[in-house]
Amino acid sequence: MPPSRACWNCRKMRKKCDLYRPICGRCTRRGTACHYKHDNKPEWMDGGVKEERMAAQMRGEREETLRRRRESAVHVSSDDVPVAEDSTGEASVPPQSPARDLATPTSDLQETSPGTSNYGMELRSKTSKLFPQSGEPFGRSDTILIMFYLEHLLPFLFPFYRPSILEGGRAWIFEMMISSPVVRQATLCQSSYFFSLVRGTADLGGARDELLAQITDAIAILRQALDFMKASGFRDHLHSAVRAMASIMQIQRFELAVLSFRNWQVHLSAAVAVFRKLLECVVESREPRSRFNAIMNSLGPPSSLSPPQNDQIPSAEKAAFGFSSPLVILDDIIASIALQEQPQLYEYHDSLLGDTEGTGEPPINLEAVIGVKNWVILQIGEIAALEAWHQQCKRARNLDAMELVHRATLIKKSIVAPFKELEKELVVVQKERSLLDNFIPAPSQGSLVSLVWAHAALISLSVVQVGWQPTDSKVHYHVTQVINLLNRRRSRALLRTMVWPLCVAGCLAVPELEVHFRALVETLQPPSIFGTAHKALEIMENVWSNREADVVATRNLATCFRIQGDVVLLV
Repeated sequence: MPPSRACWNCRKMRKKCDLYRPICGRCTRRGTACHYKHDNKPEWMDGGVKEERMAAQMRGEREETLRRRRESAVHVSSDDVPVAEDSTGEASVPPQSPARDLATPTSDLQETSPGTSNYGMELRSKTSKLFPQSGEPFGRSDTILIMFYLEHLLPFLFPFYRPSILEGGRAWIFEMMISSPVVRQATLCQSSYFFSLVRGTADLGGARDELLAQITDAIAILRQALDFMKASGFRDHLHSAVRAMASIMQIQRFELAVLSFRNWQVHLSAAVAVFRKLLECVVESREPRSRFNAIMNSLGPPSSLSPPQNDQIPSAEKAAFGFSSPLVILDDIIASIALQEQPQLYEYHDSLLGDTEGTGEPPINLEAVIGVKNWVILQIGEIAALEAWHQQCKRARNLDAMELVHRATLIKKSIVAPFKELEKELVVVQKERSLLDNFIPAPSQGSLVSLVWAHAALISLSVVQVGWQPTDSKVHYHVTQVINLLNRRRSRALLRTMVWPLCVAGCLAVPELEVHFRALVETLQPPSIFGTAHKALEIMENVWSNREADVVATRNLATCFRIQGDVVLLV
């Protein structure tokens, strides 16, 4: 390798540099800031006293590392995997480039400069145990947790997600865990928490805080990868960007599951930014649908099964993009209701979710991942945009009441028209029997779920159009329909996928209907597994206990979803 391409540190130490960006493997293992030739030469590289001091510090750090390894060798457990060392005493496991393990929850893609070697040393010391190098064998405990995630937790979190076995099923998730330590860690955090709950061995507070700390530690090293991708261009890092989006959504879902609502806006903004950057990579077309399909086609090549089948299986990244995109769009829409803002991805909705070309097959299929038909979520996005426009006009004191009615009427017609067809498709399924049954996926119930969401959409539309009117006959009808539908299918795994419509209907319930919503949530036990549902009940109870006329006059769904200083995202 030409020395001119090596980083400054490796050149100074006369060591081979692997050229990983933004931090090479040797600097990653040593925990030092990494500078390449195109970067500014480090301040210490002055050819004099500072350079000699830095060389002495590097030698001292290497000796200290070797000493700690010798001292800790006697404490190796059965789950530890020995790592070979090179002549310098450094692990010879190939490093994983941060750009290939992208998953940082950050609200934007602004550049960040570590600044000093202390930054890198501190960062590495925090994350070295959390992120084993790619290619390192799993310990037995990790293997158990990974299988628990694939067999039980994933079906519980996403009961409608059943990719065809002919397309590889859920194998893409396992593949990404193997190749990406960050994806693996995001998955293991969730799995270890829920596994402890099932066994009844969890110290809930301690386990929650420890896992959230692990996620926090991961953010720093992952943000560097996003900064690197921003600087070098997303077009050359499509696979890394898709891993970013998948991992960000994993982190967000885990934090919401343990009722941490402080960071979801940051995570969502990051996922939305990555999604936008991906679509912007395609310069050959301006139409979002064509751009989306072009990205999907670029996330290959597909793998082939062994002969004689020769069947083509989509790449892990292609499957991940198809899985993560619906989650990003859903979260963006539900968040916009709580924030009274137009969805960040609103401009893409018609093209990616609607049948704008008359093919009947939009590129993103929400029902396959979250169980709700595209047209329902599409109209909730329209309601969010209408509410954002409504609030903007009220602030500017130029509201056009006729325009509000006109837009609301169009949305209502788009929701009501498909109702009868959905009602014909309802299916009745047996009820679960034990705690572990919570982790068993429910059979297809897309029609029922879509109906529940549609009724909640009409309730929220009414709030935008005429204000907070729980006693209105039409609102009362939709609230009772939500209760009837949820009682018709009291699957705990299914109910937790409908927390947002449950909460919307409950907030508009008249006093005599409150007991039904309490009963529905009380079936979701224990609260540690169904945290968002119990948070929804907390929101409802807060609304029910404040029915004073002056409060109701200014109430809307956004005020309901703000509780104890947090804006709650119920997904």
